[in-house]
Amino acid sequence: MGGLAFRTRNSPSQKTSLRWGDCCPPNPNPPSSLAVWKDHHRDMPPVPVYPNLPKSDRPPYLSDLRLRQFEFTQVDPYSPKMINFAGLVSIVLFYVLILAVGIWAARKKETGNDSEEEVMLAGRSIGLFVGIFTMTATWVGGGYINGTAEAIYTKGLVWCQAPFGYALSLVFGGIFFANKMREQGYITMLDPLQDAFGERMGGLLFLPALCGEVFWAAGILAALGATLAVIIDMDQGASVILSACIAVFYTLFGGLYSVAYTDVIQLFCIFIGLWMCIPFAWANPKVQSLKSIEVDWIGEVKPGEYWSYIDYGLLLIFGGIPWQVYFQRVLSSKTAGRAQLLSYVAAAGCILMAIPPVLIGAIAKATPWNETGYNGPYPFTEKETSMILPMVLQYLTPDFVSFFGLGAVSAAVMSSADSSILSASSMFARNVYKLIFRQRASEREIIWVMRVGIGVVGILSTVMALTIPSIYGLWSMCSDLVYVILFPQLLMVVHFKEYCNTYGSLAAYIIAFVVRISGGEPLMGLPALIHYPGYDEETDTQSFPFRTMAMLMSLVTLIGVSYGTQVAFLTGRLAPGYDVFRCVVNIPEDVERVGPDPAEGEQMAVLAAGIGRLYGSKDESHGRVNPALEPDYDMEPGCKTAGETEGVVGGGGGGGGAGAHLVPHGPNVPRQPQSSTAF
Repeated sequence: MGGLAFRTRNSPSQKTSLRWGDCCPPNPNPPSSLAVWKDHHRDMPPVPVYPNLPKSDRPPYLSDLRLRQFEFTQVDPYSPKMINFAGLVSIVLFYVLILAVGIWAARKKETGNDSEEEVMLAGRSIGLFVGIFTMTATWVGGGYINGTAEAIYTKGLVWCQAPFGYALSLVFGGIFFANKMREQGYITMLDPLQDAFGERMGGLLFLPALCGEVFWAAGILAALGATLAVIIDMDQGASVILSACIAVFYTLFGGLYSVAYTDVIQLFCIFIGLWMCIPFAWANPKVQSLKSIEVDWIGEVKPGEYWSYIDYGLLLIFGGIPWQVYFQRVLSSKTAGRAQLLSYVAAAGCILMAIPPVLIGAIAKATPWNETGYNGPYPFTEKETSMILPMVLQYLTPDFVSFFGLGAVSAAVMSSADSSILSASSMFARNVYKLIFRQRASEREIIWVMRVGIGVVGILSTVMALTIPSIYGLWSMCSDLVYVILFPQLLMVVHFKEYCNTYGSLAAYIIAFVVRISGGEPLMGLPALIHYPGYDEETDTQSFPFRTMAMLMSLVTLIGVSYGTQVAFLTGRLAPGYDVFRCVVNIPEDVERVGPDPAEGEQMAVLAAGIGRLYGSKDESHGRVNPALEPDYDMEPGCKTAGETEGVVGGGGGGGGAGAHLVPHGPNVPRQPQSSTAF
């Protein structure tokens, strides 16, 4: 018998348990008879204080507790707890609400219009109100609120860099990227990269972006499963599968419409649910004053940690820009100016939404957990600290309040998961399937590929959440790769496209990857191949800002190699035959913008439909084609697009020809190679 449990007939729901650990040392082989009370009562330690219990060395009798009409049941202390059905019902109701909103939003999609813009970008018709919420939900998700509370508890407020870092990333993204990207009429973040470097190099750049989205979705799904297991004792696998299925279902039918409108509901749930829990948790008698000397929830940055602190800050600020979940919102805005405005307002929203988890982390820091109903290891291990927010909801608030908080956590997770799933599948369908393998695929075919991708990404994320223990380590590594690889390349192609080419892009990719991997990753168990200055042998951590160093090395390599190859080919030091990427001088003369065979050169196939439709030919009105901006091919015979031959619409291998400008063209005017005007 593992323990004794008693239940009164007057109140069957109230159960009092007397376990072996309450009155005697743990016994690895619990006896199955009540004779243990007589055999071992002399060896027992002093009896804990029970209500009205006589002070004696004898074991407690049932009459000491003065409860009436007991029922005797056996309780196995190692058996799983029963599901909290009230909590389960509240979660089911919340999921039904989200599913209903997602299906309703899917009906806003134009009937019969299955174009890329309509499904991936909601027809570029996201309004101001919905846009503010969905842009804020770019970063305010399950990992955001759980991670913020954990950072406050473990290291203090000064080390809680995510709210300020992601807010600044939205500001800088609005200043330097939102306007230009939206004006060009791109559909995904990878479009300008493939425009500049070719389809295959764009496919290579797709890998860190894809892994980052998939691992992020998997990590937050795993966190949701653990949260439900803590609060309502629901099986972790069942909760992860249920959440993923709902997110995939409404994303599958509604695309960005469903994702955007459910973000509104989810952000309301996060804000209201967490704020409702804070007064009850703060008023708990076990919680000490935050002004107490013993409660240090502010933290400090030690002198030896300055460089590491700066490194992580820059990672959050600039590494938070090159993500498809952000640019999907930017490119879905009605105008470029509104895309900028949404970025600035969402930055303020990130700070505002961080206040509740910051207070919850401070409350957890001020709580002596061994005096609460918590029975696990204390001080906390890494596993417990990662669950600090649901533990506050579970042990410091009433049940009915914790259910609202649980709804907030579930909403945060689903708002992140559906965005990541849609972003990854959109990039695959357009930038890999269409622009590399099926350049003449119809838009209907692309949408079906995207829908299949949504299902595949959802399944991958779910399987990883259930099977990989170090999922956050994988996501941390991928987010670093996004910072060191994608950010410098996106910066160059958006602002300084004429100073880079495919050779520089590939070299920068390799350099950034090698330097980052050489720094190691403790969360993955990846050892450091290079011990930079300040390396800690005991904790296997780097104090040197090697991530930012890798990013800067990637940027310098991109510019340097591009310049070197440009000079080498244009001066004749290298024969045109060595231009294997066909992006400097060995540009095919017969390349169409959308060709059946991508092996005919690294040309950029950026057409949404039809030959001659450029990114720049879309105006600010819902991304539709503006006839005034369309190139006029019926002009006088002496004027053609740069790089155009007879019967061929502005081509260009490796991205030199996309968005070509009009120049006089004749037999004595050479084709313009990639980046030639800049160098």
